[in-house]
Amino acid sequence: MALDTRELFARILKCEAESEGEDGMKAIATLIMNRATVPYGEFARINDGGNVRNILTQYRQFTCYHDYIGGAYNPQNVYNMTPDPIQYEIADWALAGGRLPTVGNSLFYFNPYSDTCPTYFPSKVGILYTRIGEHCFYAPTNAYADT
Repeated sequence: MALDTRELFARILKCEAESEGEDGMKAIATLIMNRATVPYGEFARINDGGNVRNILTQYRQFTCYHDYIGGAYNPQNVYNMTPDPIQYEIADWALAGGRLPTVGNSLFYFNPYSDTCPTYFPSKVGILYTRIGEHCFYAPTNAYADT
């Protein structure tokens, strides 16, 4: 099944952040758009001048994009997601230039399954910027430019 960029974006938002509510989904959407527009480092090479789809489909970035993880079927993948109107609205908002200011220029995020966020993203390419819901968001450090 071929999904257009808007549909894929909405499905990733549903899968990655639906449980975080509207702000959590907007935070992930902002991070995706930050990756699609950053002019240096790994994501700049991937985004190829602003290609959002390249960011959404980048290998090993969004667990929900993969049918299999570690050799096991991933039932929570984009092909099994049915977005609600809110995910489409947020995808459209982000694609039209909307950004959640509290995320800043964050390029990395994860759920630490803990009450605290580590100060640095692994390999020190990001430093803690904020926490929204269960996700910690990290702004790039100077080390990121060398990725």
